[in-house]
Amino acid sequence: MASASTPPANTAVVPAALQPTRTARALRTRSPFVAALIRTVRNPMGMFGGGVLLLLVICAIGAPVLSPYDPLEQHPGAELRPPGAEYPLGTDNLGRDLLSRIIYGSRASLLVGIVAVGLGAGIGLATGLAAGYFGGYVDSVIMRFYDALLSFPAILLGIGVVSVLGTVMLSVAYALAIASLPGFARLMRSRVLAEREREYVLAARCCGAGDQRIMWIHVLPNALAPLLIQIALAMGFSVLAESALSFLGLGTQPPDPSWGSMLNESRAYLRTSPFFGVFPGAALAILLLGLNFLADALRDALDPRRTNV
Repeated sequence: MASASTPPANTAVVPAALQPTRTARALRTRSPFVAALIRTVRNPMGMFGGGVLLLLVICAIGAPVLSPYDPLEQHPGAELRPPGAEYPLGTDNLGRDLLSRIIYGSRASLLVGIVAVGLGAGIGLATGLAAGYFGGYVDSVIMRFYDALLSFPAILLGIGVVSVLGTVMLSVAYALAIASLPGFARLMRSRVLAEREREYVLAARCCGAGDQRIMWIHVLPNALAPLLIQIALAMGFSVLAESALSFLGLGTQPPDPSWGSMLNESRAYLRTSPFFGVFPGAALAILLLGLNFLADALRDALDPRRTNV
């Protein structure tokens, strides 16, 4: 008689090297987006990008606690003082602490990025979904409008919108949201055109599901992955565009701190006090690099050909 520990004769024994790891089994039990998020965080580029974005949020929310001085406070006799113990990053031409102004300037970048990407992605997603799913006249009207919008360069479009709405922070966010609409809509439309021909859409229609349910419950989740990458890229573009408009005097207005306006003010002192422009430029460069790394990590995590689990 075979012992209790002996496997049945018709049972194949899988080598230990070929058995799925505990991590792989755990990832398969989660939703695809949760698994993709875990892969993104484990990616060194995603870890760096997520850390930079988290640092931006912490600086923006905790600016009153983290900044050593009031960003608008002038210190007579301390103009253009180099970095030291009293002023870690130095002071500007009016004696204001650069570290405090950079920390508070993160608020403008975060607010403009969230509003611009939120509005652009929301409207572009809905219109691109409708254009790709219904096609025909709906597709022609929506996409011709976005084709006309694409004929205007993003910066010139932003300048035009800010000139009409006024030079306030939300005007910059609205302008950048309008500029980002075509990219989101065209990307969503291309994904929906491929997804609407798949078998699960036909099965849902045969079960009696209406167009609205098929669009939002079935097609949208399967077409959403590239939009996450586009959101990360659009966030970086919005931050850069806000800095560019502030540099031109059309964004955040003095004396409120903004990285772009700080770069504009530092131009006259690049030879005598280069730190005045280096530190705001470094903050902007690190943020853009982190957002691009995050977009690359999301692309790798959401690409099934690159997935190892």
